[in-house]
Amino acid sequence: MGNERWVCRMVRRFPEAVGRGIVEIGAGDGALCGKLARLFPQARVAAYDLAPAPADLDSRVEWRRGDIFAAPAPEPGGILVANLFLHHFEKDLLAALGRWFEMFEVLVFNEPDRARLPHLLGGLMHPWINRVTRHDMHVSIRAGFAAGEILGLLGLDPGRWQIRETSTWRGARRVLASRN
Repeated sequence: MGNERWVCRMVRRFPEAVGRGIVEIGAGDGALCGKLARLFPQARVAAYDLAPAPADLDSRVEWRRGDIFAAPAPEPGGILVANLFLHHFEKDLLAALGRWFEMFEVLVFNEPDRARLPHLLGGLMHPWINRVTRHDMHVSIRAGFAAGEILGLLGLDPGRWQIRETSTWRGARRVLASRN
């Protein structure tokens, strides 16, 4: 869907913030944080996930395993990235994450767009995907976000952030927020 490519393009727009570090939450297989470490060799890159660090993780990525809600927050500044992660949480946990996010200069979020078109397009893919993916795709779309919801659920003050939110025809809801 071009999600990682979009995240990397957005991060490139903020070279000063990159210099203060990049944090990915919900890093999963480590592909995105590894790509960010390679694209920005001068940056400190940290990744948070419940899973152990992948065996092939770029050695420059600081992997922090554990529950993000119990983890100490990273140093203030820099860029926070969440790719297909926030939709896993309910309102109260999103508000808790929002308090953690306040210390960053730039936020880059890519999440499922909760809309009819992504469900329709996903349905067209059914003959070529397995039943688990078929099920999970629609659950994720239903758990996704509509326009304006992400920053509101995180409790971030729009007066303190310059916000750009878009959706793609492929079903992504994308938010780029930077400090005013």
